[in-house]
Amino acid sequence: MIYGGHFDIENQKEKINSLEQETSKENFWNDREQAEKIIKELNETKETVNSIENLIKKINDNLELIELLELEIDEKTLIELEKDTKDITNKTEALHLLLLLNGPYDKNACILEIHPGAGGTESCDWALMLYRMYTRWCEQKKYKIEVLDYQDGDEAGLKSVSIRVNGTNAYGYLKNEKGVHRLVRLSPFDSNNRRHTSFASVEVTPEIEQDNSIELDEKDLKIDVYRSTGAGGQGVNTTDSAVRITHLPTKIVVTCQNERSQIQNKEQALKVLKNKLLMKKLEEQEEELNSIKGTQANINFGSQIRSYVLHPYSMVKDHRTNVETSNVNKVLDGDIDMFIEANLKNK
Repeated sequence: MIYGGHFDIENQKEKINSLEQETSKENFWNDREQAEKIIKELNETKETVNSIENLIKKINDNLELIELLELEIDEKTLIELEKDTKDITNKTEALHLLLLLNGPYDKNACILEIHPGAGGTESCDWALMLYRMYTRWCEQKKYKIEVLDYQDGDEAGLKSVSIRVNGTNAYGYLKNEKGVHRLVRLSPFDSNNRRHTSFASVEVTPEIEQDNSIELDEKDLKIDVYRSTGAGGQGVNTTDSAVRITHLPTKIVVTCQNERSQIQNKEQALKVLKNKLLMKKLEEQEEELNSIKGTQANINFGSQIRSYVLHPYSMVKDHRTNVETSNVNKVLDGDIDMFIEANLKNK
């Protein structure tokens, strides 16, 4: 056990041994995709175990230093101890955060979607600002971004965007951004320079590679094809390769125009749809459990999670944790870790 998270080092070492035995099998590389997954899991587990063991060693070394200082005060040793204590605190915080990412899909890639609310051009522009914020954040994390669908706004901004974010713990971090984001500013589109309030929703779905619990019936699907447009299409305005799938029972709509062929776009869209349906199923089970317990989930999709105020003052405030900052420009440039980390700890 460590710092409020559950991590049994001996169990993890047994896991490492088991994974290493898998990698030594003769037929290990017959399934390259599965082999790469095992190696990735092995490396991540080793890294976490090494981090914890190094931290424990450093703490024990410092305890020995404290014992020496009790016998004789030494200025140089005191300075070294103070420096090490700060380093240990920072590493413990980072490890604590890592151990909070323990959900079944937290390590997975994810699909992030942004949709403007009512308000026309204002909301479309706000959605574009959020899109820029998340792409900057992904760049800082060295996460790979793939635009699956992008629809330009009529006058400015965007009508909708769907991106795949690939990197370790992408879903674990970005699931904390799910909800409605509110912007208050003097409108650049208002000739009278009045203050406007705009809304945009962010939806985040984990990428689930194989799940047999969700089956799609062809009669429940409405499939439309159209010409790729905007930032997402590689064969833009050349063929009717873009695909939109509507799941009629739930009214869930997914679109994909990133791939070159209609078949590839359909496969990608069906994959995203399955992920959405699985998450809907899990959320319904959670809501049912909460109703039985007589409790309500703290955060539901559609709730306003954060406000970004540019006028009459500068402030970004997360309504779930009350974390706030006056440096709005830095936040809109991708510096959102303070909100993500606070929400993870809050949960």
